[in-house]
Amino acid sequence: MFKILSIISSVNHLRYTEISMTKKTRTILFLICLFLFLLAAPLIIFYSQGYRFDTESKKITQTGGLFLKVIPKSVEIYLDYTPPAIPKIKKKTDFFFGTALIENLLPKKYEIKVVKEGYYPWEKNLEIKEKEVAEAKNVVLIPENPNFIILTNEVEDFFFSPDGKKIVLKATTSPQSGDEKGWALKLYDLERKVKSHLINKDDISPEEVELFDLKFSPDSKKISLEVAMKEQLKYFTLEIDKSPPLLTKEEKKSLPFFENTPVYQIVGENVYYLDNSGYLFKTDLTFEPKEKITEIAFPVKKETDYELNIGRRGDGIPEYIFLRESQILHRFNPEIKSFEKFFEPIKNLKISPDYNKIVYFSNYEIWILFLKEITGQPKKQSGEQLFLIRLSEKINDVFWFNSNYLVFNTEDKIKIAEIDDRDRINIVDLSLPDTSQGKTKKIFWNQFDKRLYVLSEGNLYQSKKLLP
Repeated sequence: MFKILSIISSVNHLRYTEISMTKKTRTILFLICLFLFLLAAPLIIFYSQGYRFDTESKKITQTGGLFLKVIPKSVEIYLDYTPPAIPKIKKKTDFFFGTALIENLLPKKYEIKVVKEGYYPWEKNLEIKEKEVAEAKNVVLIPENPNFIILTNEVEDFFFSPDGKKIVLKATTSPQSGDEKGWALKLYDLERKVKSHLINKDDISPEEVELFDLKFSPDSKKISLEVAMKEQLKYFTLEIDKSPPLLTKEEKKSLPFFENTPVYQIVGENVYYLDNSGYLFKTDLTFEPKEKITEIAFPVKKETDYELNIGRRGDGIPEYIFLRESQILHRFNPEIKSFEKFFEPIKNLKISPDYNKIVYFSNYEIWILFLKEITGQPKKQSGEQLFLIRLSEKINDVFWFNSNYLVFNTEDKIKIAEIDDRDRINIVDLSLPDTSQGKTKKIFWNQFDKRLYVLSEGNLYQSKKLLP
């Protein structure tokens, strides 16, 4: 009996000791965990707020980010990547929106490369700053192979309708029994992919006829022809929506009100004109009343070509007014109500699809004028001018590819360039049709079907669709 009691006492003592040890261990473990928590909590908070230790500067700094939006979608993005090394950071834009956000980047300049098989890469060095996200929302990758096809041949010139759905072709015709080679006008319907005959040169006159100019009406249903016959200029209207097309001879009449004015332009229901005294006026098609726009007379010269170029907002108020005097471009300054010399020598200017920018160019330089403030990156002020590029080859024509890219051609090259001037400007040479022999007479970028048209060696080429 005593032995049994002794055993029970020993067991109870062991249990008490075990309980005591367990409480002590738990207390120690709790204190250790509390210490680790108090130590780690600030680090976790700092980490969640974007703080990192920069091994290069040997200090703690806040991180930034990079946001890209790219056409086409599902492209790969590399940062500070030099093949064949393994890229430090790699990401892919999403399938639905073509965007990607790369976070927790240490502040510094990063070499960014955007790639997709079958496209030219886009590369730029952008600076990432603390607590800021650098943006490149207008990246477009250009196809390496535009896949040009011959749309039609024996073409001397071509003219697009304002709606981008029709092309009038000036085509060569075979000579008849010793006559000189003639020409004809044909219509190509891009929607139906049908080419039809409009008129022959002989429909105008059996004598020698030279086509000087061809212009579409705003509704794309008529074209006006300016031709030279017996050293005289004659004018015709061709209604291309009629079957057969209706050719009508016109007496060249400038509006009677403007017979003695150097230049005028009809903008909607308003008419702007520069009179011989050098003042710019605005009126309507009834010619009453008239509003004087300039307060200081512009020195009008005889036997000089003038051209007005006026853009307007939705409310009809002019966004800009330019006056071209031969190769000198003047811009209207609303503060002093006068024209000021803006650029020389001017070849042409064109407004962007978003109506926020103008490209103007000479034979060798391309410039951008920002009509409105750009709040996104890169930021631009209203009225700011950007010198984009200077070439050693003569520039033939420039088009807006979209509101952030340009397409232009020289004698033997077609180029597409961005207007983002942060770091270097991405610019690529398009592969020309194999049979073009490297010579492009004329190009046209069609905003309607997003295709490039190239006239070379009598062939009119059409590219594949280059933008969504």
